[in-house]
This record gives sequence, structure tokens and C-alpha cells, in this order.
Amino acid sequence: MIALLVFKEKMRLFYSRYEMFVTPVIRFFISFATFLLINKNVGFMTRLNSMVVILVLSLACSILPYGITAILAGGLFLAHISSVSLELALILLVCLLIVAILYYGFQPGDSYLLLLTPIFYYLKLPYAIPLLVGLSKTPVSAVPVGCGTFLFYILQYVKQNAGVLTNDTAVDITQKYAQIMKSMMNNSHMIVMIGACVISIFVVYLLRRLSVDYSWVIAIVAGAVTQLSVIFVGDYMFDVSVSMVELLVGTLISMAIAGVYNFLIFSVDYSRTEYTQFEDDDYYYYVKAVPKITISAPDVKVQKISSTKVHHNAGGER
Repeated sequence: MIALLVFKEKMRLFYSRYEMFVTPVIRFFISFATFLLINKNVGFMTRLNSMVVILVLSLACSILPYGITAILAGGLFLAHISSVSLELALILLVCLLIVAILYYGFQPGDSYLLLLTPIFYYLKLPYAIPLLVGLSKTPVSAVPVGCGTFLFYILQYVKQNAGVLTNDTAVDITQKYAQIMKSMMNNSHMIVMIGACVISIFVVYLLRRLSVDYSWVIAIVAGAVTQLSVIFVGDYMFDVSVSMVELLVGTLISMAIAGVYNFLIFSVDYSRTEYTQFEDDDYYYYVKAVPKITISAPDVKVQKISSTKVHHNAGGER
């Protein structure tokens, strides 16, 4: 335990000292994963589907706000789609504009959640996002998480139906528009996952704010159980097919990730909890104070002893 606390303190000191270098690196990797995800799923335009383009865009985004990165990701996505179906690109442009209005109207400060959510879905760990957001944000952050989930399922829909969507002779253009909108809006799996994310964020947020011991741990467990419950109900009501092994393994790994986040951010010593009370003219105050677990990183200094000086002193003593 002491070794982990020392490691945590070293990480904190390292980040505080080199923040101006670490932050661009983090932005680069998030941007790189986002653009790579788009090219792997809908890389229809050959000129943009290259590692050079991804690296150049990621390097540019490493010094840009996450909001600009999200806009560039949307532009890359639409560019790929327009190369095979201009009609589909127009429909998706409308969908992205609706997402942007919802996002910037409610929670414009969490642009990175729009990017991280599809990445976690791609890694088969979507259950970690609601736990982390509930621990670190407010319920309003459910908006970008829901929008990010919607964007992921758009990517999946386009990838799975690319042949039908780009076939201009298959159906009338009006029917194609109706078919696309109906397929995207009536995606039961997407609706269930958005519901699971939103409800879990609310549960985790409410529980981790309670004045009880180990509230964050309780919130993590309750948030994971909530997601499982919503998915099971969705499976029963909407016949959503979910791999049980993938669901359980993903949930356990997500809980472990949330547990690591809890250790790094909210390490407290409940054994030294103190209670106090005081009053003023209008109120009585009852305060519960839980001290943080802090430890100083060991400062090891190595002092070199000159061998020449040692021999000189030895000779003088003789």
C-alpha cells in the first residue's frame, strides 16, 4: 500500500512539473485513437485513409481544444461518407448538427467525452465511462456521453450497411432517406446503452456525494449493477442480444478502472474520521472531516566520495 501511495505521489509531482508537455501528449493520443477509429470503420476516401493524415491531424489537435478535435473528427467522418453517398452524408450532417446543438446547449465543457466514449466502445469497455463520469462530473455530463454513444452507433450502422446505403439503384431516394432515419432512430441496442449510461451516471453521482464511509466504492458497485440491470431489462423488453461473457468481463474491468481512478483521486483514511459541530446565529453545523491519505515521495540523494581524497587523508594519518 505504501509503495502505491509513493507511486501516486510521484505521478502527481511529475504531472505538476511537466503539465505543459504531458497535456499535449494526452490530447495527441485521444485524437489519434479517434481518427483511427473513423478510418478503420468508414475509410472510404483513399486519400484520407492513411496513417500520414491521421498523424498530421493528431499533431495539430495536440495543441487545440477538444471541441476543435471533435469538429475535425466530424468533418473527416462526413468526408469519407460523401465520397460514396452524398445523400447519406447530408443525413449524417443533420444528425451531427443535432448532436452539436444538444451538446453545446447543455455541457460544452466536456468535449473530450464526445471523443472518449466511442473509443471506450471500440475497446469493448463502454461500462467504464458512466462510472468515471459519475465519479468526476455532474449529471449534466450525461449529455456528451449519450451523444458519444449515438456517434459510435452511427459509425457501426454505416460500416455494416455501406453496400446497401451506397447502392443508388436499390430504392427510391425518398425511401432511402426514410430507411436510414428509421434504422438509426429505432436501434434498440443504442437506446438501451444510452439509457444504461445516463441512469448509471445519475446513480454514481448521487451515491458518491453521500456522507457515508466508502461512498465512492459503493457508488462504483451500484453504478455497475445499475448498468447490468438496465441492459437485462432491455434484453427482456426489446430483445437486445448481448454477449453475457463480454458484458460481465467488460463490467469487471470497468469496475477495476474506476477503482484505480478512486485510488488516484479520492484516497482517504476513514479510520481517522473526525466529527465536529458549531453554530452561529442562524444555524447549527455538523461537520464530518475525513483526512486524505498523503505520503511524501522519498528523496534519495547519493553522495559520491572521491577516491583520491580518501587516499590523501589516509596518507596524512600515517
